[in-house]
Amino acid sequence: MEGDYIKVNKWLLPLSWFYGLGVKLRNMLFEMGVLKSQAFDLPVISVGNITAGGTGKTPHVEYLVRLLQETCKVAVLSRGYKRKSKGYVLADDTATASRLGDESFQMKQKFPKAIIAVDKKRVHGIKKLQEQFDDIDVVLLDDAFQHRYVKPGINILLVDYHRLIINDRLLPAGRLREPLNGKNRADVVIVTKCPKDLKPMEFRVIKKGMELFAYQTLYFTTFDYDNLQGLFNGKAKPLDAIAPDTNVLLLTGIGLPQQMEADVAKLYPRLTTLHFSDHHNFSQKDIGRINDTFAAMPAPKCIITTEKDAVRLKEAEGLSEEVRQNIYALPIHVTFMLEQEKMFNDYIIGYVRKNSRNSILVKAKDDNKPKDGHRAGNGPRSISFRNN
Repeated sequence: MEGDYIKVNKWLLPLSWFYGLGVKLRNMLFEMGVLKSQAFDLPVISVGNITAGGTGKTPHVEYLVRLLQETCKVAVLSRGYKRKSKGYVLADDTATASRLGDESFQMKQKFPKAIIAVDKKRVHGIKKLQEQFDDIDVVLLDDAFQHRYVKPGINILLVDYHRLIINDRLLPAGRLREPLNGKNRADVVIVTKCPKDLKPMEFRVIKKGMELFAYQTLYFTTFDYDNLQGLFNGKAKPLDAIAPDTNVLLLTGIGLPQQMEADVAKLYPRLTTLHFSDHHNFSQKDIGRINDTFAAMPAPKCIITTEKDAVRLKEAEGLSEEVRQNIYALPIHVTFMLEQEKMFNDYIIGYVRKNSRNSILVKAKDDNKPKDGHRAGNGPRSISFRNN
């Protein structure tokens, strides 16, 4: 059976009805033009969801950055969830996680050439980016599917395999932030965090259940993992450098950690988990719990956490020296399934090429590219732009 069993609180369904009524009214005001959606004269790609909780937005935005950053000027605009700053903030060398939010700060560290900014008001944020940079080729909006004040050129909706929207209910009984027909605004729907061993029948069942229109394309992605990165010891290790009999503490503060937990458990059966809420700010009590849990585990042992959590843990005080020397972040990257990568890449590249003001697409030279057009190795295939 596709996805996980979704718990719905039936006692809260009447409240969900009232919640849905409010969301429907808001969407109706946008459809009628009472509330305005603004389009911009440069490519804008939105990545988001209609579910409360993580669906893998940041890794998918990072995929787009990797696809485009070597060949055009990429800007990423997020609201900067749980940041301590206000208004529009542009990431620079003095940026911190508290000013940008953990995800935006993480992205700036990984992609120093990209323009990273945060602003709750996305229209204002895009205008500020245009004022500051006249050579931006594309703006990627992180977590903006429901931010309808901006009209993107491509609207990408992410759906977590472990909590399929077709089986969910509206808040507060379920986790949907708007009725299921909200998916109709998407140009692209991606089912994320899929197990690698999905059977052909499961793909077909999900595709049928999603009931997408002809103008919408359905993709499936899974997560692959890169070398472990030491938070404090400066060491990098491949996953297979840690013995399978190692006692591993998996420490996460993400929305839906099921797939990551399943993947890590396959490598390290002696797994202990500490799960916190998404974007969790670690208190001194939490730090004490981490220290005590790790101290009680027998050797050999280590801690694996997410890149997003690593950003906040680096700023936390009170981690024991034992924890500091044995905690590693596990970077993830998106991989498309069913050989859909080239189709997705070409769609994104074609949109940017057609709508970019400052660049034109020229043929990529990739001597290592297979005959079928797929790239060799991990990561998106490369393209080349030149200035007009």
